[in-house]
Amino acid sequence: MSENSISFIGSIDQGTTSTRFIIYDQSSKNVGSHHVEFTQFYPVAGWVEHDPMEILESVRICIVKAVEKATAEGYNVDGGLKAIGITNQRETTVVWSKSTGLPLYNAIVWMDVRTSSICRRLENDLPGGRNHFAPSCGLPISTYFSATKLLWLLENVEAVKEAVDRGDALFGTIDTWLIWNLTGGVKGGLHVTDVSNASRTMLMNLKSLEWDEETLKSLAIPAELMPKIVSNSEIIGSIGAGWPIPGIPIAGCLGDQHAAMVGQACRRGEAKSTYGTGAFILLNTGEQIVQSNHGLLTTMAFKLGPSAPANYALEGSIAIAGAAVQWLRDSLGIIKSSSEIEELASQVDSTGGVYFVPAFNGLFAPWWRDDARGVCIGITRFTNKSHICRAVLESMCFQAKDVLDSMHKDAMENGGVENTKEEFLLRVDGGATVNNLLMQIQADLLGSPVVRPADIETTALGAAYAAGLAVGVWTEDQIFATEEKAKTARIFRPTLDDDSRKKKVDSWCKAVTRTFDLADLAL
Repeated sequence: MSENSISFIGSIDQGTTSTRFIIYDQSSKNVGSHHVEFTQFYPVAGWVEHDPMEILESVRICIVKAVEKATAEGYNVDGGLKAIGITNQRETTVVWSKSTGLPLYNAIVWMDVRTSSICRRLENDLPGGRNHFAPSCGLPISTYFSATKLLWLLENVEAVKEAVDRGDALFGTIDTWLIWNLTGGVKGGLHVTDVSNASRTMLMNLKSLEWDEETLKSLAIPAELMPKIVSNSEIIGSIGAGWPIPGIPIAGCLGDQHAAMVGQACRRGEAKSTYGTGAFILLNTGEQIVQSNHGLLTTMAFKLGPSAPANYALEGSIAIAGAAVQWLRDSLGIIKSSSEIEELASQVDSTGGVYFVPAFNGLFAPWWRDDARGVCIGITRFTNKSHICRAVLESMCFQAKDVLDSMHKDAMENGGVENTKEEFLLRVDGGATVNNLLMQIQADLLGSPVVRPADIETTALGAAYAAGLAVGVWTEDQIFATEEKAKTARIFRPTLDDDSRKKKVDSWCKAVTRTFDLADLAL
C-alpha cells in the first residue's frame, strides 16, 4: 500500500481537565497527538465551571499541533484524513446565543452541585420523588445530570432568560457546543447531539431515543432549546472554514464513557472501568434496558449507525478518582507530580489502618449522597504521607468495587446479562491506569483479574472507531475483534486472600458511613 493511500481518522477527546486530538492510521496506531490543559473555575464551594471559549481554543490548538507532529513524522495526514470523531466530558452544560455564538454563562461542569436545592424541590413536588423520571430516562433526579443544570441557568441567569424569551438561546452538552462551532457556528452551525450524550441529560426517552415530551413539559424546558439527536456513527456534517482541516467530515460522536466501551470492544455482558478525573464503570446489557435495584444508572452504551440496534448499559459513576491525586498535588503539596504517588504509596505495604473517602462534592453510585463530604479516618502518629497516598489509591479501587458489586447483583436479577460461563474480567483504561500499584490493588480488592490494554487512551480510540465505521475505514467486526488486543494487554491477578479482602471492605464501608450528613458543617 502506498503512503498516499493510507487512511487516517482523527479524534477530539474533550475531557474535564484537558483536551487532546489524536490521529490514528488504519491499524489503530496513534501517529500524532497533542493535548492541553485548561482552566478550572471554582467560584463557590461545590461549584465547578469551564469557559466554553477556552475549550474551543484548546480544540483548535490540539488539532493544529497533532497534524504538525504527524506530518513531521512523514505521515500524509492532509491527503489521507477521512473523518474525525468527537468524544467529550458528559453532562457539562452550555447555553449560548445563536446570533452571536457567545456563551451566556460559563459551562456548568458535571461534578458541580449547585443544583442541590432544585433537586430537593423536584423530589418533593413530583409524585415519583427522586426516581420520577427513571422509567423514561433511566436516571434519578441528581445534581449530576444536565437537566438540573439547565434549570438553574433558566432560573438564575438573566442573560439566559432574555435569550430564551427572544428565541436566541441554544442548549447543549460539550459535544453539541463543539459540533455547532466546528460546522459553522453563527453561519449555519449544526445543533446536534448523539444518543449517548443525550441519555445523560435526564431528558431523553431511552426507548424512543428522542427528547421526552412529558419530561420537558413537567420541567418547563422549551423544546426549541434542544438539539437534534443522532446515532454515534454517521456523517453529521463537515468542519467549516476558519478551522484547521476544513471540509473533513465529523462522522462519530460519543460521550467519553461510551466511547471507551467501543474502544475496549465491550460486547453484551462485558464491563470496563475508566479512571480519569472520576471513574466510570459500564456493563453492556445489549439491547435490554435494565433498571437497577442497587443504585446504578440505566443508560445508553452505543448505537453504531442510524439503523443499528441500540445497546444499553448499567453504569456506576464515581465523582472523584484521579481528581483526588490532583488534590494531593495541587492543594496539599504532598506530591509534585501525579506520577509520584505510585512510588510513595509503594514504600508501605498497607495504609496502616487509614481510610480516605473522597466525597468532596458528595458521593455518586451506588450511595447517591449529596450530603456527604470527604473524610480521612484511622490517622495515628504512625501515619505518614506514604500511608495517605496509598489510602487515596485504595479509595479509587474501593469505589469501583462498590459499583461492581451492585452491577453483579443487578445482572443476576435480570436473567444473565453477564457472561457467567467465563471468568469475569474488568477492562480498564484512562490515564491513572499507568499506575501498576493501583491496578494490582484493584485486582486484589475485586478478587478478579484486571486487564489493561496496550493503548490506555481507549476513549479517543472509540470515537475514532465510530467515525471510521461511518466512512468505511473499519468494519464493526474489525472494531470488536479482541484477539489481537488481548496479545498486548497486561493482566493483573489478585493476590489478596478472601479473609483480608473482607476485613478491608468492611472497614471501607464503615468509613463511607462517616461521610454522611456533613454538608452543613460550619465554615
